[in-house]
Amino acid sequence: MIERYTRAGMAAVWSAAAKYRIWFEIEAHSCDALAELGLIPKSAAWNIRNRGDLAEFDVARIDEIEREVKHDVVAFLTHLAEFIGEDSRFVHQGLTSSDVLDTTLSVQLARATDILLAGMDRVLAALETRAVQHKYTVTIGRSHGIHAEPTTFGLKLVQAYAEFARGRDRLVRAREEIAVCAISGAVGTFANIAPAVEAHVAGKMGLTVEPVSTQIIPRDRHAAYFAALGVIAGSIERLAVEIRHLQRTEVLEAEEYFSGGQKGSSAMPHKRNPVLTENLTGLARLVRMAVMPAMENVALWHERDISHSSVERGIAPDTTIHLDFALHRLADVIENLVVYPDRMNANMNRLGGIHNSQRVLLALTRAGLSREDSYRLVQRNAMKVWELFRTAGDAGEGAFLSLLKNDREITQHLSAQKLASMFDIDHHLKHVDEIFSRVLGRDIATAQPDM
Repeated sequence: MIERYTRAGMAAVWSAAAKYRIWFEIEAHSCDALAELGLIPKSAAWNIRNRGDLAEFDVARIDEIEREVKHDVVAFLTHLAEFIGEDSRFVHQGLTSSDVLDTTLSVQLARATDILLAGMDRVLAALETRAVQHKYTVTIGRSHGIHAEPTTFGLKLVQAYAEFARGRDRLVRAREEIAVCAISGAVGTFANIAPAVEAHVAGKMGLTVEPVSTQIIPRDRHAAYFAALGVIAGSIERLAVEIRHLQRTEVLEAEEYFSGGQKGSSAMPHKRNPVLTENLTGLARLVRMAVMPAMENVALWHERDISHSSVERGIAPDTTIHLDFALHRLADVIENLVVYPDRMNANMNRLGGIHNSQRVLLALTRAGLSREDSYRLVQRNAMKVWELFRTAGDAGEGAFLSLLKNDREITQHLSAQKLASMFDIDHHLKHVDEIFSRVLGRDIATAQPDM
């Protein structure tokens, strides 16, 4: 994990101290269950719980023992015995290391997911606020990076809201799937530990029971979990790339907030770079990087091997830490995004109104022309506007309508008044309310459109 991209809450989930505390909780809950079954003395279970609760596990001491025994769980149990004393012989009865390690990973991933869900909620709240604010802020929609037809900036943001809402739903389901407990002993047969112990530990740790653990929790669960994180990372990058494009000097329809005293370049004092969204693009790559190793972890040998272990020691903390940071950075960007409606309107009109070409095409077909002839007539005028734009950098507002009105083949079918009516921006906004209602589930009051 990189400190630069690590938030304190998520770092705590993956700290050595937190890990060892979970290990102890699993062992202590197992002892409680064994005592209830009459398999160990209740006094021993009480002593284990009491002394362990008061213990401050020494990470350096555990590391020292591990260097000798070459086994992390054995090192921890040895250190735990230093606190508990004679009753330590009742600890870890019938358990395997995987029971402790896999169940701990489930707890950590569940806790990490709760933090991620809070980050998702912040992103969703920011997107909803800004989407409603710009519900009618008209901008040009682009396909292939080229002007297409008008949309609104609010629609861009409410689309992102819908996407992140789906991502949140996937994350909730991924948490449910990963939050499982396995206390089933060697090769998962419960030969030396009762299923009742597993059920008890699961309940105490906020987990459900893995139906068939084969000594390990099957890694298809983990693969699905990290895939869900990877999809969320893709959504983050999609929105980040959109903002990066809109901040380009030639476009400049929106930009990241640039604070007083901020510097954009060590060499060029004029620079205002989209550094936050560029950073989000990089973080998204790091999150997605975990998906393929998680998929490859599914195919383990027989009842278990540890080829997955080294992978998960890296991707579990790093991926959740990076995604946690990215979600809050994205929320910051959206909350403070500077939007330029006038620039959006100016950019849209630089091409002289050719974004209304489809309306004219459809009107000609309804007036009796074939689609092929209608397309030809509209396109030849649109291409003239493109040439004006190419040579002058601005075709001039109304250029397309003017050309259409002077095209006799078109005016034979559509009057000048009819043509002019096709350049009404409200035509493109008439279903915005319905789209918002589909996403947010209610009518949203907004200010008058920014045009």
